[in-house]
Amino acid sequence: MILVTGGSGTIGREVLRLLPSDVCVRVMARVPERVVGAPAAAEVVHGDFGDPRSVAAALEGADAVFLVTSRVEEDDGRFLQAARSAGVGHIVKLSAAAVEDPLADDAVTRWQRRNEELLRTCGTAWTLLRPRSFMSNALSWAGSVREQGVVRALHGCSPNSCVDPRDVAEVAVRALTGLIPPGGAHTLTGPEALTAAGQTAMLAGLLGRPLRFEELGAEQARAVLAARYPAEVVEALLKSAERQRAGAKAAVGAAVPCLLGRPAGSFRRWAADHLAAFAGG
Repeated sequence: MILVTGGSGTIGREVLRLLPSDVCVRVMARVPERVVGAPAAAEVVHGDFGDPRSVAAALEGADAVFLVTSRVEEDDGRFLQAARSAGVGHIVKLSAAAVEDPLADDAVTRWQRRNEELLRTCGTAWTLLRPRSFMSNALSWAGSVREQGVVRALHGCSPNSCVDPRDVAEVAVRALTGLIPPGGAHTLTGPEALTAAGQTAMLAGLLGRPLRFEELGAEQARAVLAARYPAEVVEALLKSAERQRAGAKAAVGAAVPCLLGRPAGSFRRWAADHLAAFAGG
C-alpha cells in the first residue's frame, strides 16, 4: 500500500492521478475534503503531522510513502520515526533543488536540508526529489493576464529551468512503485532556462493577443508575497529571487529524461495544456 501525503497539493494531485489503478492507495490530508481526483478506490483519511495518533493510523500497513511537508517551523523527525515503527520500506520525499546550492542559506532551504538529513539517517530506504521551480507557479499570473493583459514579476530577465509538475509526479510514481531504485537524490528541471518575460511572450503567442510584462521592485514584490506567506518565508523567497538573478537556477539537468525515458516537458506544452486559466471565459 502506498501512502500519499500532500494529496491536495500541486505534486500530490498529479501523483494520485498517475498511480496505477491496481495499487492500493491511502491519502493523508489535514482537510480530506480538499483531496480531489484521487483514485476511486483510494482511502482518504485525516492526518496532521503534529498529531501522532493520526499519523500512526495513516501509516498502518503502508509499504511506501510519498512525503510532502510545508511548515517551516516543523521537521520530519517524528513522522520518519513513526514510519520506521510502522514498517514502511521506502520513503520518497519532495525536497528542492536549492539544497545543492552552497550560497542558498535562507530559512526555507535550511529547513529542507535538515529534513533531508533526517531522512537519510532514519533507517528506512529513501529517494529524494529536488525539483526546480514549478511551471505551474505561472498560474499566479492568471488573474492579471485575464483581466489586464499583464504579467508582473520580480527580476523578469533572470533565468529559471522550471519543471513541469507532471514530470516530478511521474518520477515520484516510478520511485514509489519500484521502477526507480531507492537511494538517489534527483534534481529535476525542465528542458531549458526561461525568464518571466520570456514566459509572458510564450503565453501571448498561445493566447493570440498581446501581453505586457511589468517588472516589480523589491518592495512591491515583498508586499505581494506578504499577503500569502509568513515573514521568514517572504524573505527566503526574495533571497531565492536574488540567487536566480545571479544565474543560480539556470542549469538544465538530465535527470528527468534519464528517469522517464523521454524529454522533459516544455513550458510551452504546459501552458498550452492550462491555457483556459489564462484565457478565462
